[in-house]
Order: sequence, then structure tokens, then C-alpha cells
Amino acid sequence: MPFIPDLSAQALVSRDLYAALRRDAPLVQCLTNFVSMNTAANVLLAVGASPAMVHAQEEAPEFARVCGAVVINIGTLSSPWLDSMLLTAASANEAGIPWVLDPVAHHATAFRRDAVRRLLDLRPAIIRGNASEIIALAGGQSASKGVDARDAVAQAEESAHAIAVRQATVVAVTGETDFVTDGTRAARIAGGSPLMPRVTATGCALTATVGAFAAVSRNDPWAAAIAALSCFAIAGQRAGAAAQGPGSFAWRFLDALGDLEADSLTQESPLR
Repeated sequence: MPFIPDLSAQALVSRDLYAALRRDAPLVQCLTNFVSMNTAANVLLAVGASPAMVHAQEEAPEFARVCGAVVINIGTLSSPWLDSMLLTAASANEAGIPWVLDPVAHHATAFRRDAVRRLLDLRPAIIRGNASEIIALAGGQSASKGVDARDAVAQAEESAHAIAVRQATVVAVTGETDFVTDGTRAARIAGGSPLMPRVTATGCALTATVGAFAAVSRNDPWAAAIAALSCFAIAGQRAGAAAQGPGSFAWRFLDALGDLEADSLTQESPLR
């Protein structure tokens, strides 16, 4: 299994990446599902990035070449969208633009399984999924029947490592305590709130945020994933402490992301 690096040093890297994101406001192209578009766009704005929900086949591949990163989420998949995703991922690769894959419920149907297989062939820089999705992606048996995670993150760590090695990519498994690995290094991120899974599109918005950090950390997508997950862990914990339920958590979480400062990633580091 991968080794755990110096977490204090990694928190400093996250701090610097967040400062760079705020400074550069990278353009992040999201080919994401209908449910998450508004939430993902608002979250990207809150952390300091610039969202672009450009998905049409006629323009998405061209648009990818001017972006800082591309995010592909298969939540509400269709054949036209899949064609656009494949072309856009290929275009991003040709231009040296990192792209992030969110394989939402990829194990639920044959159409989704085939879609993810084809997307994996295009070498995403980072894969972000829940424990059930990552276990299934590695070829294991998941307890999930759809988009919800029914497996613990700890059960998915070996699967994440196997995928990272096989695909030469970074895998981020998110849940109560997140796990991130590039096959050599690993880290766990604790924090957040039990209310996060009760607000739709929170995970999809996290994937978009991973893309924003990938735009300012092209040489180290592992560090990008850790920084993004750390922001969500800190903001989620802050919002959860004051929320009365899922509704008040949603707006408090957006405010908490907007209030984050670079130093928060060292002073409140959730790395474990």
C-alpha cells in the first residue's frame, strides 16, 4: 500500500494551492448532470474559480482547450452527452489540460459501464467517487444499487490503490473520512458533516472543485485532490456546527466555502 507523507508539509501545499486558485480564478469546464449544474457552479464561484457548463458536442471539445481543467460527470448520461464527453476528454488530453472523472453510478447499467470503460481509456488525471463506485470500478462487489454509497471508505482503499496503479491516475474516495492515493502516496481527510450526503449534488460539486484545484496543480493532481477535499471538510464542519438541517446546511456550506482563507488549510487542517 502507499505511504503517508508529511501531513504538515502537505497542508502547506494545500494552503498555497488555494491561494493560487483565488489569485488565478481558473476556468473550469463542467460536463455535469442536470441535477448538479447550479450547485456546482455556485460552489466553484464560492471557492474562487470560474465555472462554464459547456457540454454540447458542437463546442465542448473546442472549449476545453481554453480551460484550466475539465470535469466530466456521468450522472444524467445520454448518448449525445457521452459522445461529447469522449471528444472533450480527448481534446483536453491533446491540449495538456487535466480532466477529472466522476463515475456516478457507473455500475448500475450496461450503458454506464461501457461509458466509463471508454472514458477511462482517455486517461483522467483524477477520479472522484464514493466508496461503492470505487469498489465496483476496481471490479469488486459493491453493496450499492444506484448513486448512494453503501460501503465504507475503508473498504474501498485497496480498490482505490489498485485503480490508481492500473490507470496511472489519482483516486479520491469520499465519505465520512476521505481517502486519496496516486498509487504511491496516500492521505486521509476527516471533517465535514453528516448533513452533506443529505444535500443533493454535494459530491458532484466536490468533483468540480477538484477540477479547479487541478487547474492550478497540473504537475501534482494528488495535491490538487487533497486541497479540494480539505476545503470541503473544513467548510462542511463549520456549516454543520450551525445548521438546523439539510436546508440551512446548504446555504451555510456555500457561505463557509466563500469565507475560507488560505491559512484555514493549515490552521484547521483535516489531514490524518
